[in-house]
Amino acid sequence: MCLAIPGRILDMTDGDPLTRTGRVDFGGIVKPINLAYVPDARPGDYVLAHVGFALTLIDEGEARRTLTLLQEAAARQGADGGPP
Repeated sequence: MCLAIPGRILDMTDGDPLTRTGRVDFGGIVKPINLAYVPDARPGDYVLAHVGFALTLIDEGEARRTLTLLQEAAARQGADGGPP
């Protein structure tokens, strides 16, 4: 199963459209992400990212709901040691 995670673009490099990257915040974890597939993305936008690539833009509300669900699942897993 593949899972794309929502994150907010903090800043971006200017450059070649195929190698343009941004620092993306995934609920407190910041990673460099390739933005080639989302040419209209700007700092402050939310994206779905998978294996280092932003796949699509998403709205802030949906991103926050998904991040909350992921945090709740992680908290449940930590509480009992088993899968959420």
